[in-house]
Amino acid sequence: MAETLRNRLVLIGAGIVVAMVLLAACAGVVTPYDPTEMKVADALKPPSTAHPFGTDRFGRDVLSRTIYGSRIALGVALSSITIAFVAGTLLGLVGGYAGGWPDLAIGRLMDVLFSFPTLILAIGIAAMLGPGLDNAALAIAVVYAPLFSRVARGPVIAEREKEYVFAALGLGAGSFRVVFRHILPNVLAPLIVQVSVSLAYAILTEAALSYLGLGTQPPAPSWGTMLNEGRTYLETAPWMSIFPGIAIMFAVFGFNLLGDGLRAVLDPQLRGR
Repeated sequence: MAETLRNRLVLIGAGIVVAMVLLAACAGVVTPYDPTEMKVADALKPPSTAHPFGTDRFGRDVLSRTIYGSRIALGVALSSITIAFVAGTLLGLVGGYAGGWPDLAIGRLMDVLFSFPTLILAIGIAAMLGPGLDNAALAIAVVYAPLFSRVARGPVIAEREKEYVFAALGLGAGSFRVVFRHILPNVLAPLIVQVSVSLAYAILTEAALSYLGLGTQPPAPSWGTMLNEGRTYLETAPWMSIFPGIAIMFAVFGFNLLGDGLRAVLDPQLRGR
């Protein structure tokens, strides 16, 4: 019963993620209006047949902007988490396999980054780099790289003591080959799960940075920017904030469900439950 429910939740999460990806890829085809086109005469129109999600203060179609916003959310999340995955995994592999002072130095650096709340650290880095989409992605990558380093380090320490590692070294394989050819494939499972979960939080962080003016800059349609623009119209035009907020909720919900499913599939301790 529990396994059936879990499988259904995984399918729901995967469906949400696939739908989001398809919408982002086909945004130019499925959106009824240009997301940046302003029509002052249509400003603050409530949801209708012509504008299913209503219009904002400049008369821009909220549905079109919400769909195009998925491109920015996914693009920033994928690019930032890819950087974080590569950098964090490399640090975890080096520290876990080498041990000694490299592991100590990397561990203390990660502890420094972990000592700051995630959002506060992202805001600080983005503020130092300056507002912009690329800087926001870099800030998110720096924030989440320690997670991948921590996730990779523990399994690497366990794997380096196993017989196949000593056998490979005894046959003349170098450390580089042992780490990337033999150890890395055996520690990928928890890292893949972490990628899915981190994508959800990266979308939230990008929205928060854009809300504060440190991420996507107007008139680009970002969910966080749309929330910021709609906060002063919550009583008169609540649809300006409701629909991008729902989009964020579904995106995070989908990636979290997908991450739980991947954990159940890839973790041997959960397969039999």
